[in-house]
Amino acid sequence: MTKVLRVDASMRREGSTTRNLTDKVVSQLGSNDVTVRDLADGIALIDEAWIGANFTPEEDRSAAQTAALAGSDTLVAELMASDVLVIGAPVYNFGVPAALKAWIDQVTRARKTFRYTETGPVGLVKGKRAIIVSASGGTEIGSGLDFAVPYLRHVLGFIGIEDVTVVAAGRQMVNADAVAEAERQVASIAA
Repeated sequence: MTKVLRVDASMRREGSTTRNLTDKVVSQLGSNDVTVRDLADGIALIDEAWIGANFTPEEDRSAAQTAALAGSDTLVAELMASDVLVIGAPVYNFGVPAALKAWIDQVTRARKTFRYTETGPVGLVKGKRAIIVSASGGTEIGSGLDFAVPYLRHVLGFIGIEDVTVVAAGRQMVNADAVAEAERQVASIAA
């Protein structure tokens, strides 16, 4: 059975295009093993204690440092246990919501999800697929004004996820068919 990690980044619980489309994507995948990480429930920001703990070798961490990384360790474990990552990512002010950036900061960790080598960084999150469900009111997804999807593609590639599909419902304020077009994209996603 395919394990799905669903990350919802919309702060709107009702009437959210990304949440509605993400429901459809998860249904299309047909998995009964879905972990939901709803960022509207809150997520910790990295701080000085987190940074210090992260840069301390695991075997040398104090109890306080281990505690500082406990939430991040949980998020990394969810990511590593999944086969498919589905991110519901609305475009807020041309970029990703702050909570999604916080999630990315928590899971993009040296020695956990990437490592540095003599030839540069290497992603450690291999063999996974990601589906980005993105929606906006006025920004065309994939245009020069969309800093969300290219950023997400880059970060996912950095940690090793190269198989990325985008479901886009952009410019909803001027394109009455945006959601219907995105639903057609969802229908073409294979499990």
